[in-house]
Amino acid sequence: MTTRASTALLTDRYELTMIEAALADGTADRPCVFEVFARRLPDGRRYGVVAGTGRLLEAIADFRFGREELDWLRENGIVGEQTLAYLEDYRFRGSITGYAEGELYFPGSPLLVVEASFADGVILETLALSILNYDSAVAAAASRMTAAAGDRPCLEMGSRRAQEHAAVAAARATAVAGFSGTSNLEAGRRYGLRTIGTAAHAFTLLHDDERSAFVSQVASAGAGTTLLVDTYDVEQGVITAVDAAGTALGAVRLDSGDLTTVAREVREQLDDLGATGTRIVVSSDLDEYAIAALAVAPVDSYGVGTSVVTGSGAPTCGMVYKLVLREGSDGEMHAVAKASAGGKSSVGGRKVAGRRIENGLATEEVVLLSPDADLPALDQVAEVAELRPLHVPLVVDGVVDERFVGPEGVRRATERHAASIRELPRAALRLSAGEPAIPTEVVAV
Repeated sequence: MTTRASTALLTDRYELTMIEAALADGTADRPCVFEVFARRLPDGRRYGVVAGTGRLLEAIADFRFGREELDWLRENGIVGEQTLAYLEDYRFRGSITGYAEGELYFPGSPLLVVEASFADGVILETLALSILNYDSAVAAAASRMTAAAGDRPCLEMGSRRAQEHAAVAAARATAVAGFSGTSNLEAGRRYGLRTIGTAAHAFTLLHDDERSAFVSQVASAGAGTTLLVDTYDVEQGVITAVDAAGTALGAVRLDSGDLTTVAREVREQLDDLGATGTRIVVSSDLDEYAIAALAVAPVDSYGVGTSVVTGSGAPTCGMVYKLVLREGSDGEMHAVAKASAGGKSSVGGRKVAGRRIENGLATEEVVLLSPDADLPALDQVAEVAELRPLHVPLVVDGVVDERFVGPEGVRRATERHAASIRELPRAALRLSAGEPAIPTEVVAV
């Protein structure tokens, strides 16, 4: 049996030093509510995509301080013995609700609501933000790409452009946003994703000539494989590919040049050679704008790498994790908020969110706000406020809902994203810079 590594030290030092001070002054056990939200979308973006929720839940399940972690903290003088004793027994015992993974979000959306003691909740801040900020940035970029691609599949090929663990996270996030395959084998194994890939230019260069390389690949993978035809000369490469595989050749891949022009020429050439069913796959530093420009070209699918794993110019979402409600010394719950200049303030109080849908289209994000604990239950939001509820229970009394993790979690998130995209007004899918697709209204109840 394989034991998964602890995620407990994937955090910032000040999470533990805050706990140490709170344990000493008696406030560590105060009931609190923390909230994850983004104050704004990246410049010009019209919507965001929630991704990484399943990974976060997996990480919370593995958030344990074992002997190695505790010894390191002790040896380096990070915290004292009282805090080490607390950490040794740490298990997240609170509850978490949040937007379903794959859901769209807008400025101020309460994406995650963590209810726990101060110590139990604050320690998750860095972990939650590092996962959600990266995964959601990748998913938002991927969503723009799948929207631009329409019915043509997008394939994730960005592992070599990301840190090795981020590559797995990125592959998962692109799947949430509708990518139909990934080159990353660990993502395929861990999350049940379809894996894709055949050969690089190195395989062609290995052989004495292009035909030898193609014949070898077809012998190994079958005529349905994809042959990379632009190592030397594209026109000759197509001829050689069809000669090696026959007219049943699965696909050719183009990885350089003026892809629109070259794709048209290759399509005509394939048809003339009788390979009318052979598909054309294009790659070469594609982003959402390049994909949109290729809409007029006879392309069958897009291979995307660098741009998607780096968020296509927006590598993080600017999400924050803030304390919004806490018990006071009087035993009552009090809304608390950060009052800062420069647009860094927060809104205190418990929140639950819903989306107003009219004639099948989203028209408004509505955040119901209470200064204490009095809000409609999650399953009553639709009835009370005539909204589509956005929050779902993710963790209840420390128990993770297993439907949101692993391959099943990815499948559910992919379905949620597709349904949410269908609710957007058409203008929201434009790639040109614009305001958020729908406004957000905060309603005190």
